[in-house]
Amino acid sequence: MSYSGSNAKQRGTWEVAAPGWAKWEQKFSAGLIEATDVLLDMAGIRPGMRVLDLACGAGSQSLRAASRVGPTGSVVATDISANMLEYVRENARRAAFDNITTIECAAEDLDAAQDPYDAAISRLGLMLFSSPSAALQAVQRVLKPKARFAALVFTAPANNPFAWLPMQILLRHAGKQPPTTGQPGIFALGGDGALERLLRDSGLIDVRTKVVRAPLRLANASVALQMMQEAFGAFRAVVSDLSEAARARAWAEVADCIRQFETRNGFEAEFEFLIGSGVKPD
Repeated sequence: MSYSGSNAKQRGTWEVAAPGWAKWEQKFSAGLIEATDVLLDMAGIRPGMRVLDLACGAGSQSLRAASRVGPTGSVVATDISANMLEYVRENARRAAFDNITTIECAAEDLDAAQDPYDAAISRLGLMLFSSPSAALQAVQRVLKPKARFAALVFTAPANNPFAWLPMQILLRHAGKQPPTTGQPGIFALGGDGALERLLRDSGLIDVRTKVVRAPLRLANASVALQMMQEAFGAFRAVVSDLSEAARARAWAEVADCIRQFETRNGFEAEFEFLIGSGVKPD
């Protein structure tokens, strides 16, 4: 498959990040189980459904959706990164799920000729798309009428200091500005009403939102730094053009910053997410 423009760049970012994300996804996602269940609830996912998972990453939420739809249902996991999808298939094999298939494609390139879906989800992907509105239009083309789509995204930077403070440091070292409104970024849809507006403007109805929180617990700040360096593709991309020495200086400052999250019980941080959902009209 070929990609052009910003999609090609994003594909390259996530192809490189895939091994690290797969390595750390289980630890990162351990605290997201409850939030993921709320995501599935807001998408209306039930046994027997055919479900689309958009920007699936290594697929821990794909497996959770597959468990919910059961043997009479199925999950199609899509991602722009072929490497990510290899991990999805491997994780599905290990967990003995035979109701998960994968498609390598950008969200806006979903094939409307395929069988329609009963529901669709995106966990921590929609805010990173080059065109979330185009993605939502494409999703609606492959959904059945009255089917529900739900997405989980970060809320505002101030409510996610573990993510925002290191990102500020990396941007400063790279001489870059945070993404402006409408540009891809981890907080692109966390602004007041941004996700709800996006869903409504795309044509979805019965739009609902819910704030959820999720803990991140690790052994110490050194482990947290290693996870961030290896798994967080959006963070890696910020400093990818710097020299090795410059990157080392940036990450050293990040290491100092995140020590504030160490406690007597280990490293403890919290994420705040927003889940938005809407229904495709008849």
